[in-house]
Parts: sequence; structure tokens; C-alpha cells
Amino acid sequence: MVIRVVRLGSPRVAAEGPRIGTVRRPPRGVPKAEFARQNWYDIWFPNLAPSVATVKLGQAAKTPAGWAAFMRKYRAEMAAPDASHAIELLAVLSQHSNFSVGCYCESEAHCHRSALRALLIEKGAKVE
Repeated sequence: MVIRVVRLGSPRVAAEGPRIGTVRRPPRGVPKAEFARQNWYDIWFPNLAPSVATVKLGQAAKTPAGWAAFMRKYRAEMAAPDASHAIELLAVLSQHSNFSVGCYCESEAHCHRSALRALLIEKGAKVE
């Protein structure tokens, strides 16, 4: 049993399980009925997405210091009770089932997925 951290819209792997979209907005121009079939996500869970202001901070980050500021802000948002409980829930579920979490960003290294991966591991999740 494991959590995979994926780019939404990418091809699914065998036994990946359901995809959870940890994004602020659904994919543009895609009918809701097509989200899962087109490999975007099976369930939308914006609770683990960065806030609009934090997304803008990340998009503007052009230096390591700018990226570090984004990561600090996102981690602070994920420390709030609702987000923290959601991360703990996913960590526990990873002990019993396969599923994935993801975002649209091309590179995980410059995406909140990298911080979400670390937060899940810190909470004891099994992450691929």
C-alpha cells in the first residue's frame, strides 16, 4: 500500500488507485464527467492546495530564496488544523490502500507536491 505523488493528467500506472487532486481549481475546459477518464483526478480535494496568495508567491519565485519563502508559507498553511488532519488521514490510509495525490505542475521540484510529499512522510505515510 502506498501513496504516489503524480502530475495530474499523466497516464496512470497499474494499481495506482484513486487520484486525489490537491489543486485550487479544476482543469480548464474539461467537463466534470471527464476528469477521471482523462486521468486528471477522481476526487477534488482543494484542502491541500496552496491558497491563491501562496500560489502567486510560488509562481513568482525565481530564486532559491523566493522558493524557500513559498515553501514556508505552504507548510504554515498545512499546519492549520483542517489541513493537518487531512494529511494525517491520508498518511493512515496509505498503510491500507493505494492512491495518489497530485497537481498540474510539470516539475515536482517547483510545485507544492514536493512539500506535500515531505509532509506526508513526516506523518508516517508510505510514499513511493
